[in-house]
Amino acid sequence: MSVYRSGRGFFEIPHTATFVLLTANVIIFGLCARYSDASAISGELLLRNGAMYSSALHRGEYWRLVTYGFLHANIVHLATNMLCLVLWGGHLEKRIGACYFLLLYLCSVVAGGLTSNLARADQYLSVGASGGISGILGGLLCLWLLRKIDLSINFFVANIGLNVVLGFSAPRVDWAAHLGGFTAGIVICALLDLLEKSLRFLLRCRFPEFVKLNLFVAGVASAILLWRGGPTQVLSGTNSAPLVVTLVAASMIVIKMFDLIMPLKKGLAIVVLSLSAMNALLACLMGVVLAPSITATCATTLPDFVSPFGVELFRSLCANPFLAVGIVSLLAFASTILLYAQDLQRGINDIGFIGASLRGERKRRDGI
Repeated sequence: MSVYRSGRGFFEIPHTATFVLLTANVIIFGLCARYSDASAISGELLLRNGAMYSSALHRGEYWRLVTYGFLHANIVHLATNMLCLVLWGGHLEKRIGACYFLLLYLCSVVAGGLTSNLARADQYLSVGASGGISGILGGLLCLWLLRKIDLSINFFVANIGLNVVLGFSAPRVDWAAHLGGFTAGIVICALLDLLEKSLRFLLRCRFPEFVKLNLFVAGVASAILLWRGGPTQVLSGTNSAPLVVTLVAASMIVIKMFDLIMPLKKGLAIVVLSLSAMNALLACLMGVVLAPSITATCATTLPDFVSPFGVELFRSLCANPFLAVGIVSLLAFASTILLYAQDLQRGINDIGFIGASLRGERKRRDGI
């Protein structure tokens, strides 16, 4: 089995998904700090903005299993987590791609929150990206055990040691979240390897990374739409089976359709246009489903720093919600076209070579 050459250094330059997560965590901390009177973010503010707490699952606030992972108590908490994200994220994202990287990270965040909730019987408030970041390290360890990455054992000794030292140097560390995220990272990475080995026989070609990432985002958006249709029923099992089965079946049909289109001449161009239309449709549906929340937002007073033009635009959109949804849909279509402009041009100029190369890459791959 060939081993992926990632470079034997301790540091790999972060890639797109790692930068996105880093930026999101920093911006969210900055917003929380702006409304905090102290250097540390108050528990009340964290709770109001999505922190995980002991009764969250009992009250059906399952969304906190994700949002808690983007909140931090203070600047030291943020800095230590982001340092580990930068140190480890580049290696894993370069190896498995942005789509699988984000999937592993988010699942590890959820697993960390669940493990923490199961391990603690007392009242608690939990925030931090430790579960997701530990999942990254677990994913790297899984790849190393599978001999799919050539990092040295010293990399894991040093970085696991760093994680432990940083943990003991900070008060009230949630070790259950660390362990849950780390374990989830190992398991999910192994499952992704099995998935890729299965897809080698089930799909005709290997999807470009932008296609996988867009389909992943579309799947998350579809799940949110399903959630907004009735989260309690979905998770309790009441009338949820047909909805879940429909979502899974629709996802499989869409994936197979793209798999059939991709190897065709000009297939990549057709895929880009299809993704643009899909994103526009999902943006429209999200606008319709979230209409009550948007209406409530329109009733709020805008901050003083918003320009008069911004205030006027905000009022115009609130007065014409259907126009606002249409504009957002058009922006989703246009931004997708611009984002994938290079791939669209490649697809337009294709005379059959792209599909052949994607089929060949699928045959050469053995797992992730």
